[in-house]
Amino acid sequence: MSNRTPATGQPTAVSLNPLTAISAVDGRYRNKTDGLAPIFSEYGLIRLRVQVECEWFLALAALPEVAELPPLSEAHIQAVRRIHEDFSIEQATRVKAIEATTNHDVKAVEYFVKEQVGAVDGLAPFVEFVHFACTSWDINNLATALMLRAGRRVLAGQMRQLIDAIDALRKDAGDLAMLARTHGQPASPTTLAKELRVFSDRLARRLDAAQAVPLAGKLNGAVGNYNAHALAYPQVDWLAVSRAFIDGLNLTPNLLTTQIEPYDHTAELFHALMRCNQVLLDFVRDAWAYIAIDYFGQRQVAGETGSSTMPHKVNPIDFENAEGNLGVANALLGHMAEKLPVSRWQRDLSDSTVLRNLGSAFAHCSIAYQSACKGVSRLAINEERIRADLEGNWEVLAEAVQTVMRKHGLAQPYERLKDATRGRKLDATGFADLLNALDLPEAARRELADLTPAKYLGLANKLASHL
Repeated sequence: MSNRTPATGQPTAVSLNPLTAISAVDGRYRNKTDGLAPIFSEYGLIRLRVQVECEWFLALAALPEVAELPPLSEAHIQAVRRIHEDFSIEQATRVKAIEATTNHDVKAVEYFVKEQVGAVDGLAPFVEFVHFACTSWDINNLATALMLRAGRRVLAGQMRQLIDAIDALRKDAGDLAMLARTHGQPASPTTLAKELRVFSDRLARRLDAAQAVPLAGKLNGAVGNYNAHALAYPQVDWLAVSRAFIDGLNLTPNLLTTQIEPYDHTAELFHALMRCNQVLLDFVRDAWAYIAIDYFGQRQVAGETGSSTMPHKVNPIDFENAEGNLGVANALLGHMAEKLPVSRWQRDLSDSTVLRNLGSAFAHCSIAYQSACKGVSRLAINEERIRADLEGNWEVLAEAVQTVMRKHGLAQPYERLKDATRGRKLDATGFADLLNALDLPEAARRELADLTPAKYLGLANKLASHL
């Protein structure tokens, strides 16, 4: 039977699976994003909204001033907590069914929680304290902050795996000397381990910065003034209650807002992730380039094809995949960081649809981190090629020679070495001839005569492993 409509020849509606998903993060890359699905999916958002609603109900019950909602027994507290702790796909489907009538997603969550609380023996008379004095964004902003915290935890774990993989490669490199390249040209020698350490250290610092960004939340009513709260229970210190409730969710209280929490910390997190991604982008492009000049080989995977027409190729696809996904991730994160902190007057709804893309941004980060980690795990250091490249560029010792000449007061050391070496290739013999043509003190000449490109490393080994 055809799956196309007779009138247009276009495909008919198909059920959702990785082959029919519109977005690649839910389609081609679903096996890499499964860990994020329970966090950023519609189900994940509803579950977190239910959590906030339930915990707010429990917080109100703990206030002695709210006499109409008596203190709950431990059994009641556990029963209410199980509403969000045991929240299932089937229950999320029930919320969506309610939303089909309310045409309001948070109101549907409120009605669902009321159903569940009302079903707990003895709590039916108190269901109107569910969502008490709340605006929708009291619930949404806290759920979003919890979502970001969980998503950040996933990305942090993946980034640490990548950093560990780079460090493992660094340890494999040992003290292998390597020709540095500035402007793509041969430059003073370094070590492979030190260059890898630069990236693992940069990534670790950017990860720490992203982890340190506080995630803020608010619970203060329709325009941020606790209007309904203060009217109903003027004797309650609502500022203290709000602060304690948000602290209890392990979030940072923001007591001074409009209807919405202004997303300043959210934007800070996105910018921190973007900087982390930029460092990784720098790394994957360098890794790609080192593969191109044979400093790294790539371990082959049985059955894998590199090119559809050139059988010999082993393409650096993992690093290219990471590069592409980092670009998409930063485009999304950059837009959200710019857009979310801007809202007309006390609130507009333009943030809501943008927030629906949190999962996509985090998913592209996640795909990139996993691809880069896989790429690193397949790298094999080509020591022979690295040593040969270094041995073929003795002219890089010109820096050492002119520096020693400066030390001993010889005239125009830089200019003389430039004339002798610029644009020229030197080997060991050519370097010896260069030294013999200079009026160096004999002790300095002997010292330089013992120098080779592989020995001219400065403190690279210390920087790589002992700093």
